[in-house]
Amino acid sequence: MALLDGLLADLEAEGAALDAVVAGLDDAGWATPTPAAGWTVAHQVAHLAWTDEASVLAATVPAPVLPDESVDAAAAAGAAGPPAELLARWRASRAALAQALAAVRAGAKLPWYGPPMGAASMATARLMETWAHGVDVTDALGLPVSATDRLRAVAHLGVVTRGFAFGQHGLPAPVEDVRVELVAPSGAVWTWGEASAADRVTGPALDFCLRATQRRPRSALALTATGPVADRWLDVAQAFAGAPGAGSHG
Repeated sequence: MALLDGLLADLEAEGAALDAVVAGLDDAGWATPTPAAGWTVAHQVAHLAWTDEASVLAATVPAPVLPDESVDAAAAAGAAGPPAELLARWRASRAALAQALAAVRAGAKLPWYGPPMGAASMATARLMETWAHGVDVTDALGLPVSATDRLRAVAHLGVVTRGFAFGQHGLPAPVEDVRVELVAPSGAVWTWGEASAADRVTGPALDFCLRATQRRPRSALALTATGPVADRWLDVAQAFAGAPGAGSHG
């Protein structure tokens, strides 16, 4: 449970960091357009609240019926009300999710829109989503991106979804290992894969996470790929479920 406890602590902290950004916004601030086409700051927070609520259902209800409305429709519905009510809803959903995931039985698999996942995987996915949509918000408001060692879980998700990312682009998943060496915001070095692997990806962990969540084009990042598999991976990297986004190339 130590892994889950750490992930839940990081998820809480990342949510609090974004909360601090949006809590003081006036109505115009909440209506600020973000890099996601048609989405304002309010849409971003509404999306997080909606997916947190769906995650609570997955963690607490046997054979739950997960919401089937489109992502855009759910975000628009949540963004239509007063910002204070939306913020209160998101805070409540974050607290409920933390409590729900902490109570999940060890080894249990939670139903989701993709493959079922354990509590630790769900917490990792929620951390990735919270951080990535937080990037959209801070980009919209002209603020720095949240960059702490909480990114380790986001980077890990980016690494383990390599085969999935290739598949989402209609490509066969490579069998070759890729060594990943990333410099954390704290200066620590995080590694994945065999040190002897011919293919490797190196650079700042922040840049890798921005790429894996498709928040920046590859050309804007200080990432180095050695070998054809690593090079192609950085073109298609995708840590989130669903179709490739507009940031999947470049």
